[in-house]
Amino acid sequence: MERIPILQMGEFLLVTIQVDMHDRLAMTLQDDLTNRIVKTGVRGVLIEISSLEIVDSFIGRILNNIATMSRILDAETVVVGMQPAVAITLVELGLSFTGVRTALSVEKGMNLLRKSVGLSANEKA
Repeated sequence: MERIPILQMGEFLLVTIQVDMHDRLAMTLQDDLTNRIVKTGVRGVLIEISSLEIVDSFIGRILNNIATMSRILDAETVVVGMQPAVAITLVELGLSFTGVRTALSVEKGMNLLRKSVGLSANEKA
């Protein structure tokens, strides 16, 4: 079964989506990610999506669900690397990323996560 790798970096999980997302893969990622948050007790999740050229309403909802579930499990989520066309599509579909924090780059996203969990930029997660 195809899976998206989830890497742990100290207090954070890093997910880099490098393949086209289909519904089953998105559901598997949601399940894998929530299980890893519980297992590891991390305080943040960074999801890098710069390789995604198309995000439909289902994938958009899954990303929103991941952020909501993470927050319930005491972990912040930041989505980084969104392509302009993806942002336009999400707006046109009427999807709001309520509670999903976004940043333009991995570096900015990591800084945002550090701030949200109370770590300084010099501290390593």
